[in-house]
Amino acid sequence: QVQLVESGGGLVQAGGSLRLSCAASGGTLSPYVMGWFRQAPGKEREPVARINRYTITTYYADSVKGRLTIYRDNAKNTVYLQMNSLKPEDKAVYYCATVVDGQGRSWGQGTQVTVSS
Repeated sequence: QVQLVESGGGLVQAGGSLRLSCAASGGTLSPYVMGWFRQAPGKEREPVARINRYTITTYYADSVKGRLTIYRDNAKNTVYLQMNSLKPEDKAVYYCATVVDGQGRSWGQGTQVTVSS
């Protein structure tokens, strides 16, 4: 089973940018649909973006459209989430996961994103 490790989170001012990375080990990501999810304090985990194995983006949450971009580099076995124009409401723990039948299957440990106003 593939293991996922997220990185790139941190503290940023509103309007700033971050790039999250999700690196895989123990297997290749290329066969999988990959997704980024987030969980804000006191809220349920929600999907943010999803990309299929052919690097065609398939989904963005309405709240992030135009600001966040998911992409993947199968040669590097890594999926990315470029986050621009960040807002305080983007504060959450961000997780990457393999996606099977629309649901997260294998999860990373998460990376914290905090946006100050």
